[in-house]
Parts: sequence; structure tokens; C-alpha cells
Amino acid sequence: MSDKTATMLPWPSDDLSAYGPVEERKVGRIQHHVGRVMERNWCSIPHVTHHDDADITGFEQRRGEWNAAHPQRKRSLLPALVKASVAALQRYPQFNCSLSADGTTVYAKQYFHIGFAVDVPAGLLVPVLRDCDKKDTDEITAEIAAISEKARTKGLSMTEMSGGCFTLSSLGHIGGTGFSPIINAPEVAILGICRTRAQFLPDASGQPVLRQLLPLSLSYDHRVINGADAARFVCAIAEGLAAFDFN
Repeated sequence: MSDKTATMLPWPSDDLSAYGPVEERKVGRIQHHVGRVMERNWCSIPHVTHHDDADITGFEQRRGEWNAAHPQRKRSLLPALVKASVAALQRYPQFNCSLSADGTTVYAKQYFHIGFAVDVPAGLLVPVLRDCDKKDTDEITAEIAAISEKARTKGLSMTEMSGGCFTLSSLGHIGGTGFSPIINAPEVAILGICRTRAQFLPDASGQPVLRQLLPLSLSYDHRVINGADAARFVCAIAEGLAAFDFN
């Protein structure tokens, strides 16, 4: 038990059935492990979450045009976010680091492995895509589809979920306007993505123009990352999407 948990009050002990009917069931093996990992990470890392919107109006327009012209090579948002994340990590290498357990040593990584959260019936798994800086969008798209299917059907090995530099956690297919994702130690940051929303914003002449805004929530380890770094990093993600090459 850590020093932090040792000083906590004991968990409330109560007979819940005294208040009404209760169904008792064991927590699943995967969810139990994920819960322990999340508890450790939340208690051990000083989390701060930076929220911002990325204007992806141009990206979505170009994506629609690409998909109409290339029905066999359709593009989705996640592979583009993987590539934008790599570019942001290269631009701000302090995010491509890990901190030692005692907090005295920073390890600067020279590789770019991106994890992404997959919602599976038994809980949450985070497969890691290796060497994303060396792969094109088609390769990343195919790998995301294959490993996501494996996660949902056969499960993943620890090797397939280890070695990440940065993690993406998307709720865009469900909804939300923002959240505070828990950092996947020993990484120092994680990006939460919510559903794109349409919003009128003033153009250069002050006239309202409908834009597509993507909510981004970056949780970061404040022992390694400062607030200004986080704001710049999220801006870099937005710039990467705006400049994304669909070829």
C-alpha cells in the first residue's frame, strides 16, 4: 500500500441490502485490472486537464471529398489524429517522455508508438500502434481496424498494449463535450476526444459562419508538463488536422 492510500479513511462498510434489494456480482477480471491501474495512476500523477476546440471545418470538407472519390480507401478521424499526434510529439518532445517511479529521471523516447482506447464488452483495452511516424495513413487505418477487432473478439496480449508514448481516448462516437482522461502511466499525457459539434462563429467581417468544432481534452502530468506546453500541444494537434494530407 502506498503512503497516500495508507492515510485514507477506510472504505465504508455497510449492509446495502438493509435499504432494499441488491444483486451481488463479481467485477470482471479485465475491469478489475483496469480499475487498479486507473487508481494507481490517478493517485500517483498530479493530473491537469486542458480543454480546447479544434476547428476541423476544412478537414471535414476535404475528408468528405476524399471519401466520395475513394470509396475503397475511406478516411476516418482516428488515423488522422494518430498522425497529428506524432507531428505534435515531434514538435514538443517533452510530451514523448516517461518519468521514473521516483520522479528523478526523465526518459526521452526516440520512437513514436500511439495507443488508443478500445471499448470492449469486458472493459477497456489500449492497443499500441508501433512506429506511427514510419507508416502512412492506409497502414495505420488497416492496423487500427485489425487490432480493434482482435481486442473485441480474442483479446490482446500485454505486449500489444505496452510501450506507448501517447494515448488517444475517443468518445466521439457516443457524445460528450469534454472529460478528464486518466494518464496511462508511464506516459505523461493523454488526449480525450468528444463528438464534433456545429457552431456559428464570426468570420473576419463579423458575420456568423457555421463551423465544425472538435472538443479536445488533454490530461498531462504536471511534474513534466506545464500549462503553456499543454495549450501549445493541443494547438499543434489542431494544426496537424488542418494540414492533414489525405494521400
